[in-house]
Amino acid sequence: MLDDRRTREAGAASAEARRAVPSLARKPVEEFRQNLMVRYLHAMAAHDAQAVAEPAPAEPSAGSGTRRTAEPPASPTQLQVSHIAQRTVVGVDLDTPFMDIARMLAREQLGAVPVVDAAGRVVGVVAESDLLARAATQASSDKPGTLGKLLGRRPRTVGGTAATLMSAPALTVHPRTPVVEAARDAARSRVRQVFVTDHKGRLVGVVSRGELLHALVRDDAAIREEVVSHILRDQSGIDPTRVDVKVHDGVVTLSGPVPTDLIPRLTDAVADIPDVLDVADHLTAV
Repeated sequence: MLDDRRTREAGAASAEARRAVPSLARKPVEEFRQNLMVRYLHAMAAHDAQAVAEPAPAEPSAGSGTRRTAEPPASPTQLQVSHIAQRTVVGVDLDTPFMDIARMLAREQLGAVPVVDAAGRVVGVVAESDLLARAATQASSDKPGTLGKLLGRRPRTVGGTAATLMSAPALTVHPRTPVVEAARDAARSRVRQVFVTDHKGRLVGVVSRGELLHALVRDDAAIREEVVSHILRDQSGIDPTRVDVKVHDGVVTLSGPVPTDLIPRLTDAVADIPDVLDVADHLTAV
């Protein structure tokens, strides 16, 4: 009986100790990345649902003479690459030497550079990994022996041109490609940069994977502005100063006095905003 009691007491103490030890918390950076990815997937799902519900807009005919003007997108899922690809990029020729490409990547702090032909069309891409692979292969084959070291012999300079180093074809998109499609292609191909080309395949710009992601995921300040200006004031007719709106990592917290019949409609409208993950309802019915 004494042994049984001691066993039970030891088990209870062990359980209590396990409860007292805090669990391993995620690092702030890891938590931010996870929240960002959840919101990104939410945006992707919203785009897919919208694509099914709405027909694609008709393209203007070539002979109509009507010039299509750029309009601000109604939501992040309607963004096109042309809305965010503001950076220009310089390509390299097919005969550009290894060392010139390496210096360019280091100088411009790029992860990859497009290879273009004489007409400016993108025919491939040279990434840092391509240069590292060639350098490693060259180093292993040119490793000097003892006699070479005594004579001061050095390995040959790493050779190759863009034509022999590049990966082809390069991942390219058009300016009017939806951002959500470009982001999906970049994720599937595991590339950090997507090059933008015109209808003839000529290089016109570049957009990074991070820029695509952030374009789809609005920050908390933009979400709060939509709640205050559109949902509260314009749609619900509620004085924004009466409702406290806080947004953290896509979670909207609402507090303050609101007419009873408006609370369900208000929370539903906020929940329908793209990038909103959850709504914490602390509203007081009046």
